[in-house]
Amino acid sequence: MEIQERIRKVIDENSVMLFMKGSPDFPQCGFSGRVVQILEACDAKFGSADVLMDPELREGIKAYSNWPTIPQLYIQGELIGGSDIVMEMHENGELKKKIDALDG
Repeated sequence: MEIQERIRKVIDENSVMLFMKGSPDFPQCGFSGRVVQILEACDAKFGSADVLMDPELREGIKAYSNWPTIPQLYIQGELIGGSDIVMEMHENGELKKKIDALDG
């Protein structure tokens, strides 16, 4: 399966999906770690993919989203953004609203 198809599939399968460096239990960069902490503070159930383990994914997700940096957070298939945007949305309550809306 081509990388763009793999990315689309994993985004479709997870209503909240984080492409990050490392894993939620062991982030490999401060920005990825910050997004994990924010998602956990919002009680979000989320999937994750470690771009460090898959160089094709690391480059593929940047092309897929047309966004140059990692981490990248998707909610309901929509690119939310990276660490700074997620932090801003968390601080103004917008992120929690989006996550809470997923539960119905």
